[in-house]
Amino acid sequence: MSVPANAVGQPKKAAAAAWIGSALEYYDFFIYGSAAALIFPKVFFDDSDPATATLLSLATFGVAYAARPVGALFLGHFGDRVGRKKIMIFTLLLMGLSTFLIGCLPTRAQVGSLAPVLLVLCRVLQGISAAGEQASASSMTLEHAPPDRRGFFTSFTLGGTQGGQLLATLVFLGIAQLPDRQLLSWGWRVPFWASVLVAVAGYFMRRKLQETPAFARQAATEGVVKLPLVVLLREHWADVLRVIAGALIASVSTIFTVWALAYATSDAVGMSRTSMLWVGALANLVALAAIPLWATLSDRIGRRPVYLIGAVGSAITMFLYLWAISTGSYALVLILGIVAFGVVYSAANGVWPSFYGEMFSTRVRLSGMAIGTQIGFAVAGFAVTFAARIAGPDGTDWSSVALFTAALCVPPVIAALSARETNKVPTELLGVRSPREASRPETVTA
Repeated sequence: MSVPANAVGQPKKAAAAAWIGSALEYYDFFIYGSAAALIFPKVFFDDSDPATATLLSLATFGVAYAARPVGALFLGHFGDRVGRKKIMIFTLLLMGLSTFLIGCLPTRAQVGSLAPVLLVLCRVLQGISAAGEQASASSMTLEHAPPDRRGFFTSFTLGGTQGGQLLATLVFLGIAQLPDRQLLSWGWRVPFWASVLVAVAGYFMRRKLQETPAFARQAATEGVVKLPLVVLLREHWADVLRVIAGALIASVSTIFTVWALAYATSDAVGMSRTSMLWVGALANLVALAAIPLWATLSDRIGRRPVYLIGAVGSAITMFLYLWAISTGSYALVLILGIVAFGVVYSAANGVWPSFYGEMFSTRVRLSGMAIGTQIGFAVAGFAVTFAARIAGPDGTDWSSVALFTAALCVPPVIAALSARETNKVPTELLGVRSPREASRPETVTA
């Protein structure tokens, strides 16, 4: 495989494809979160009392995160063997299909216990797809980006993720206006059916991308790795642990997006679905601007300080946000929601694609990012289930949930403090510790 000759404009094309593709992919992923908090307890778990139904529904949200580490093993392996582009296309099509099928599922009232079983199966497919999405898109943008702007270009992957979350929130804002009867019968299905359009649009965007120069050069010279996982665990095990610990920061997102939404709209607080969805929408809108700004700052001062601002700040501001919900003051909720999720969390969220990706060499980068992040994200996904338990039988103990979220921010802080600063390291030297590392017997000519 040779390095593509026509690479002009590829960094911008890769960033655009990563943004749009991730937005479309995570639109699918996040509409499930909104549905799990607002719809599914009444559609798939309506035979239980409201508190138990919510707990079971939030558990299905976490199922995808449990499937993600398994998907990461396979998608990371093939991404380092066959290239980033093919994995990006595969994950998009799989997400579109599984999301469309969720919209077609019968309810519990129609087929009994088979309904939640089918829901879980579709959620597993979503998780497998998401396992390779951010790692492949981040690897693609990082390896195409100019060395001094890797943070900025790579942040488009997470900008797309936030864009997808914003789009999902806006869609649910629309259907939340429906009367309950229409909402619970057919209205909730419309956002899931729209995933067909999502998959088609993303496919045509990504199929035009070139493979990255770094991967093409690796395949044409030393060759690709036969068993990326073996090389990864032998030579980058400490960095994998750092990424796993760092990925726990995603708990802030899942608590904000799912548990806080369920808590705020519960009978104990009584905020409307529409008003709380607007908090998420505006916070994500601010994040769209904040993420590239934080990433650009990391290109100048380093990944570690910006990431630490996000991790430490999130532990503090999420406490304030959940407290604001408990007061019932919508003005406080709106302001602190935007600060906590739109501004502070965006510091860590916008930097981690470059921060994690720069820990690994080209030959195992996708595996390292996929496996490390997805194990950490698996914990983050079930954070909402733990939060529902910690909040007590009436679901009102917000302070315990806030402390739980803050505790999950500690491992990311430790990971960042122990990591090397890589923002000034040339791309071809990322993850390389010795001259012999690139010439192991595990490689074969592509």
